[in-house]
Order: sequence, then structure tokens, then C-alpha cells
Amino acid sequence: MTSITAGTWEYDGYDPAQERLREALCTLGNGRFATRGALPECTADDVHYPGTYVAGCYNRLVSRVAGRQVENEDLVNLPNWLPVRFRQPGGSWLTPDTVTVLGHRQTLHLDAGVLERRTCYDLGDGQALTVRQVRIVHMADPYLAALRTELTAEGGPVDLEVEAAIDGGVTNAGVPRYRDLDGRHLTDVDTGTLAPGTVWLHCRTRTSETGIGVASRLTAHGDAIVHTRHEHQQAIQMVHLRLPAGRPVTLDKTVALHTSHDPAISDPLRAATDRVLVAPHFDDLLTAHRAAWDGLWRRAHIDVPGDPGRILRLHLFHVLQTLSPNTADLDVGVPARGLHGEAYRGHVFWDELFVLPYLNLHLPEVSRALLQYRHRRLGAACTAARALGRRGAMYPWQSGSDGREETQRLHLNPRSGRWLPDHTHLQRHVGSAIAYNIWQYCEASGDTGFLHTQGAEMLVQIARFWADCATWDPHLGRHRIRGVVGPDEYHDAYPGSERSGLDDNTYTNVTAAWVLARTLDTLRALPEPRRSELVERLEMDDDEPQRWEEVSRTLHVPTHDDVISQFDGYGELEELDWAGYRARYGDIRRLDRILEAEGDTPNRYKASKQADLLMLGYLFSPAELQALFRRLGRPVDEDLWHRCVDYYLARTSHGSTLSGLVHGWVLARARRAEAWAFVQEALRGDIADVQGGTTGEGIHLGAMAGTLDLVQRGLTGLETRDGAIWLDPVPLPELSSYGFRLRYRGHWGVGLRLEHGRMEIAVPPSGRAPIEVRLPDGTVHVQPGEKCSLVLPD
Repeated sequence: MTSITAGTWEYDGYDPAQERLREALCTLGNGRFATRGALPECTADDVHYPGTYVAGCYNRLVSRVAGRQVENEDLVNLPNWLPVRFRQPGGSWLTPDTVTVLGHRQTLHLDAGVLERRTCYDLGDGQALTVRQVRIVHMADPYLAALRTELTAEGGPVDLEVEAAIDGGVTNAGVPRYRDLDGRHLTDVDTGTLAPGTVWLHCRTRTSETGIGVASRLTAHGDAIVHTRHEHQQAIQMVHLRLPAGRPVTLDKTVALHTSHDPAISDPLRAATDRVLVAPHFDDLLTAHRAAWDGLWRRAHIDVPGDPGRILRLHLFHVLQTLSPNTADLDVGVPARGLHGEAYRGHVFWDELFVLPYLNLHLPEVSRALLQYRHRRLGAACTAARALGRRGAMYPWQSGSDGREETQRLHLNPRSGRWLPDHTHLQRHVGSAIAYNIWQYCEASGDTGFLHTQGAEMLVQIARFWADCATWDPHLGRHRIRGVVGPDEYHDAYPGSERSGLDDNTYTNVTAAWVLARTLDTLRALPEPRRSELVERLEMDDDEPQRWEEVSRTLHVPTHDDVISQFDGYGELEELDWAGYRARYGDIRRLDRILEAEGDTPNRYKASKQADLLMLGYLFSPAELQALFRRLGRPVDEDLWHRCVDYYLARTSHGSTLSGLVHGWVLARARRAEAWAFVQEALRGDIADVQGGTTGEGIHLGAMAGTLDLVQRGLTGLETRDGAIWLDPVPLPELSSYGFRLRYRGHWGVGLRLEHGRMEIAVPPSGRAPIEVRLPDGTVHVQPGEKCSLVLPD
């Protein structure tokens, strides 16, 4: 049973079948590392999966799969700092799987960033043990975590043995379909005792040789003595307690975690031991942690009524603890599944496309750092392009530590048990996503320093790649981009073809044209000395801008049956018997797996996993999208766009949590009456685990951030361009009253509230210039310290 309030997320009762989901949704993090919400007395098995992950800590291993050597880089499951277990002398260790549970409740306190659990174990003979634990992963000091355990005997005094440990014997085993792959990432595990009550563990990753140091301080309140032993890659601390009836006895476990990637240290073990020795008492740690979260909530304030608002607050919590101000100091990207599990191996995809637009207006320093992650790997992207005989930068579909392509060449279909070729690395559109985020960040923040330097370099190299990929077709009189895979992912080749990839994916071509046009705008806006420097440094030819201009206007946009084609040849595919497959299988979100298990392939059908062409309506306002298509010589009026929405909506299985989000966003302007069902699907994606068991392997960060951005930009029509905030609200009856604060070009805490057909804008006092706000029917300027109320058109 799940209970939600404005500030908490609660699970009442113990349910092994739901434990993995709860662990993911009760993960605590601080933007640097995170720990899943597993019960400390439980070890990794088919029910529980404790995991701790440091952002950017990867390791590469080679496995033998289906007769082939397969190399994968994974976000590493680091030593488990959680273990605290208890038993009566001579008895078995108490866990909810081995002992009768009289009561169990897990509460995630969103406002404070605290996980609380309360479990009552039946000890027999009328006695019981109540365990209350409070856990934090410190937001103010991103190298610390702490766990307070209160043990209370009921029905009489109880003697208890307690063991706390740091466990270095962990592996990556949290995703069943990866279990044929080597998951033993840690080696050279060593443990020791630093001082009475304080132990340490040191290890390294097997190939990346990242050093890891963990130190733990255990404080038993009262006169209990802490004993220590070391065995089986564990540092173990033991306490014998005499629990009086009805009075809690408290133990505090404080942990420091460092890796050799951390700045301003010489050795991760020394850093961890030094930090844990001087770490404050638990109560003081909790006070500082709460204060840090208070500051974050003020910066990212959102006020949406009812259940949608409570779910959005959970989503915001997970976004903030994955990508917090602490992240701004790191060389990391956006992990598609957060720091909450091992799905997608912790890789960085295009999900930043759904995350940065939200962060830009709250934590722009984090957005900048995430874009710098991409800039540091620009050289690797250029090397990848050259390997294909192309100029410019070809960013990988999946990225990890060093910028090489991390997409696996084989993937397992769990329905058929077969390992299959994986061609998703042909999703070249990730480069356009990076360019889009550069542009959006700079428009929202006014950071011309970044745009003119690192941003311009990436834009030029991405534009170069697209221009070089485009080949002229004299029969069409257009440029074409061949051999790619679009966002849909179900289609990776033409039926019966031995060549992988598709031609003229409309989403790819249109976003490539947009990149080329925006790069030209950037070059024109650069100060002349910087433009000359950039041209010289990147060895730009004199005729390159002219070619970009030409390609940006002549990329092919295929059509069929009075709609725009998802890709060239889409109209020749067979129609799928959607009703028949739903009748046979019920849930057909992962239609690709169903078809492959039948010996078939989605390449034969007009069937998409998620929004592809309709993604254009997510990225661009109606006016900007129409301008893009006009530039390409393919005018798209409102009627044609609505036909496209109807056509592809009927042929999409929604096998991604992003699909409901995008369709809800698009339908809010195209078919408003149907939008709310998709918005609800996006809101429920992880809390209801609508994709069938995937959330337990890690939350879907893009979908969570996207739902927040749906309120922030989608329903308000908010754009930041040309030095102004543009608003074109779309009122949904189910979400007609809400408010939020944002940060825009140095203005902190700008408040927007939509209510009863009015939009209120409040700009806090400052010495900055007024904010220009443009609406469909006029422009207003709101001075710092002023509030403006606008009547919205029907």
C-alpha cells in the first residue's frame, strides 16, 4: 500500500514482490553518490538489491556471450555501507523474509531528504523488537552518509547482538538480463581498523583502476563496547546490547566515501578516514542536511494541487538528488536511470534532452557542467566521425567515462532468451540533442561566454557532421541522410535488407536542419576576433557556411498518404493487427520483443515504440516548427500536423516512459481532450512501474524531469528566446491552477502562477534589468520588485 502526502512518500506493509520498486523509489542521493532504499539487514538476492553508485565511476569488462567476446562499461556498484543486522544470542539474523513481521512502514521524507523505516519483528513468547532507522545521504557534505538505528524491546527486556559492516564483496547483479555478463568490478579489497569504533575498506575497480575508500564510524549510545573483526572482504563491527523494555537504544553509523576521481585529495582511503573522524554527531549532520534541502526546494519550488502535485514533488526529489549543485563540480553526464540502479549500465543517452530544459531555469550551473561533460568528449566524437569518413563530431548514442560509443552490439530479448544484434548506435540524432541543449541553456541563462567558446565549438562540429552526412540526390533534387535509426528504435533496417539503418528519418533530418541554422546564427553573432579564432582553430573552409545554409534548406522530408513519413519508405510497410495483438498479449508496450519471440520483426510494420516524428512537436513551438518546415520547402499547416498526430498516435505501442510524456505535451495543443490520459501515464510511469519491472532497475530520469518541464514549459508555452520569456499557455481542465518559481538570466525566484484564466508574474527585487514577457497578443516588461497579472485568451 502506498500513501502520499505533500511532503512524504510512504509504503505500509512488507511486500517482497514490490521490494525492488520501493528500493529504487526510496533511493537517497546528493548529486555525487546515491544509495538504494534497501533494508540494511538484507543482502542482495532475488528480493533485495542494496546498491551504492558514484556518478561517473565506471569500469569496463569483457564477457563471453552467444559465442562472442562482448565488452561493456558499467556504472559500478560500490562497497555496501548499509549493513546493520541483529539477532538474539544464538538465534538467526532477523529479516522480514525469515521472521514474522508484525508491522512495517517505510517513509521517504521528501522535504528533508530522509528515509525512515519502522519494522516490528515477532520474537516469540510475547516479545517483539521494533526497529526504527533514519537514513541520509548528505546533501551539504557530498562525501558523507549516515544511518541511525533505534532498537526497542516490547514485552520485556531483550539481549541483542548487532553487527554493522562495510561489504566489499558486492557485484553488479541488479538487472536479470545482464547476468550472463561479468559483474565483478571490484578487486584488491582490503579492510582495517582505524580507531575504536571506526573501520575502513579500500579497493579499486578492475580495469579503470579507480581507487575507492570507505570509512565507517559506529557509535553505540550508553556503555556498549564496539568490537571489530575482518573477514570475507568485509569490515565488521559488533555490539552486544541489553535492551530494557519499552526504552529505545540507539546506534549511529556515519560513513565517508571517496574515490580517486575526487578533487583536492591524494588518496581516497586517507580522505575517507580523515573525513569520518571529524564528521559531526548524527543530529548535527541531520540539521545541516535539512538546511541544504531547504535551499534546494526554494530554488525549485513547484505548487501543483492534488495527486499530480504530490507525484511531481517525488519526481523533483529524484531529479535534485541525481543532479544537484554538487554535480556542478563533477565530470559527469545525465544518467538515464539516475543513480538508482544498473539498468542501461548507468550510461548517458539523449535523456538530457528532457532534463536540461528543466534545470536551465533552476540550476543553470548544473546544466553548464553537464554540457561541459559533452565538450570534454568532443575530441572522441570527432575521432568517431573520422572513423566513418566524416568531418565534424559524431557523439555516441550511449556514453560513459571517455566518450567512446558504449552501445552494446548484442542485447537479450528476455521473452525469447535470444541474444540479438543491436543497431541502436545508429541513432545519430543524439548530436542534435546536445546542440539543442546548448542553445536552450544559453537562451535561458544568457551565458554568452559559454556560447562563444565551448558551445560554439560543439555546434560547429555537430553541424559539420550533419553537412558531411548529407548527400545530394539529383532525382529528388534534395539532400538525404541515409543509414540512421530514429527515436522510435523499433525500426533499424528495411524489411529483408542486410543493410542496417534507414534513410531520411524526418526527426533526424529536421533537427539536423535546425542545428545547421542555429550554428550559422551563432557564427554571425560571434565577436569578430572570436569568430576568426574559431575559424582558424577548427580549420573551417571558406565555403562551409554556404554549404550549411544550402543543406539546412534542402534536406529531404518524405511523405505518404497525406502525412509526413517517419522515414523514407514508411508508407510501404504493413499495417499491424493492433487489436489482435492486444487481445493475445494484453500489454504490448514492448511489441518488439513479442514479435521477435514469434520469429517476426517490427521492421515489417507501421509500429513505433515511442514518439519519433511527433518529437518535433515536443522540442519546438508550433510557430518554430512551421518555420523549420518552411525552410525545408515542406510547409506544414495545422491540419497536416494534426493528421500526423492522429496517424502516428494510432501506430505507437508506448514502450518507453518518454512516450506518454511527449504525446501528452503534443496533444495538449493538438487534441486537448485526450492529453490528460497521456499526462497521467507519464506521471505514473515509475510509481506504478508501467513498463513492467523496469523501475526496480533504476528510475527513468528523463520522464521524471519531463513531467516537471511539462508544467514549467509545456502547458505555459514558455520559451526563452531573443532575450525574452515567451508565453502561450494551454489550459488543461485537469491542471488549470499551478505555480512555480524559476531562475532567468540572473533573476532568482521569478514566480509564475496560472489560475482562473490569469497568469501572474512576480519578479523579486534586484538591480537587474526588467524581464521582457511576450504573449500572443502583446508584450509587457516586468520590473524587479513588481508583479504583473495578465488575462489569458480563451
